[in-house]
Amino acid sequence: MAEHGRESKVSLGIAEVMGPSMYPTLRHGDQLLVHYRAPLKPGDVAVLKHPLQQDLLIVKRLVERRDGGWWVLGDNPGAEGDSRVFGTVPEELLLGRVRARYRPLGDQRSARAVLSWLVSALRPVLAERSVSRRLRAR
Repeated sequence: MAEHGRESKVSLGIAEVMGPSMYPTLRHGDQLLVHYRAPLKPGDVAVLKHPLQQDLLIVKRLVERRDGGWWVLGDNPGAEGDSRVFGTVPEELLLGRVRARYRPLGDQRSARAVLSWLVSALRPVLAERSVSRRLRAR
């Protein structure tokens, strides 16, 4: 994930998704509206510092609070790079909540492609309420 905004007194910023770990919710290349220092709860999609490489920002879904921090997962169960690999994430590494995603228009310029893009380009990123139940069911 590459960050375009800077954490300052402004509490909103833009980040870009790199990789497939949050597919289908987020796709590679999506732009994210991030609300820094926002209150977080289970089910939220958040931007955080990678616990093993803190100069790297990642985006994951918050599953539940555990001893030592948050258990986080990507929405793509086949992709690696979440708490199944690095364990819980300390609270101080969580930077903000993803409020919306903007999907840039691709190379296709047909009327059908543009219409499809207009319908789906900007969407809120909502919390998934059943995320804790899903984790326990695995």
